[in-house]
Amino acid sequence: MSTRVFSVFLFSFVLFNKIAAQSNTQKKERKNEFYFSWGYNTEWYTQSSVHVVQPSLGNDYKFASVTAHDHIGWDQGLLSIPLSIPQYNYRIGWYNKKKNIGFEINFDHTKYIIADQQAHIVGTLNNRNIDSTVHFNDNITVNPASKFYYYLNNGANFLLFNVVKKWPIIKPKNNKFKLDLLGKAGIGPLIPHVENCLFGAKNDPHFQIGGWNTGVEGAVRATFGKHIFLEFCNKIDYASYSGLKIYQGTASQSFGTYELILNLGYVFQGGKQLK
Repeated sequence: MSTRVFSVFLFSFVLFNKIAAQSNTQKKERKNEFYFSWGYNTEWYTQSSVHVVQPSLGNDYKFASVTAHDHIGWDQGLLSIPLSIPQYNYRIGWYNKKKNIGFEINFDHTKYIIADQQAHIVGTLNNRNIDSTVHFNDNITVNPASKFYYYLNNGANFLLFNVVKKWPIIKPKNNKFKLDLLGKAGIGPLIPHVENCLFGAKNDPHFQIGGWNTGVEGAVRATFGKHIFLEFCNKIDYASYSGLKIYQGTASQSFGTYELILNLGYVFQGGKQLK
């Protein structure tokens, strides 16, 4: 076999293998991607007025412009406590790889605790006008019934149904590392766990559907290999709580939230093959 024929044969063999490899890669590429992630968060809340209505007690008053803080929990040793005790979050999502747009179920187990403070109370108390101050206590471990406290400590619990848009930043041919920017926006219900003690009267701590929230989120996602990703998110949420059950009445309030979130996730392909 001449050198020229051998060279042509070798070139044809290499070219054929390259085309075959590309063809196999294309066959493995699917139209959709599905993902799940789990992580932890921290929050900052805007001031909020808590409106309390207790008709049988002759009460209709507000705690005006109270401040609140979160309770992260994950700084106390993640390996020594159940994963769901700290402020956690999860995402379950899908997106179309051609259009880079998708849908996501977005849940944040956030904790809201009215901070230790002298709070201004104004309205009607025991059928009499009141314009005074009361002292809130934010000690979540020891709270005598004579103290004031107001917690959504087992969760302010934001649930959103998000539309997701992805913009690729780095996408190497070997797919060993990808970097994407994601934008998310949605609306959904609130599922708070309500616990409080006002004027010595405790409520029965409970979960409930208690209003609605809407939020926007920007995230940077780094994908390692084909399946594992790390996602860092900045999120702004507005929550409007209503009908929160307290002792012989209800409470309502609205506040804004700024969140920082870090998630670890898994992604896999599905659906029809990409052409």
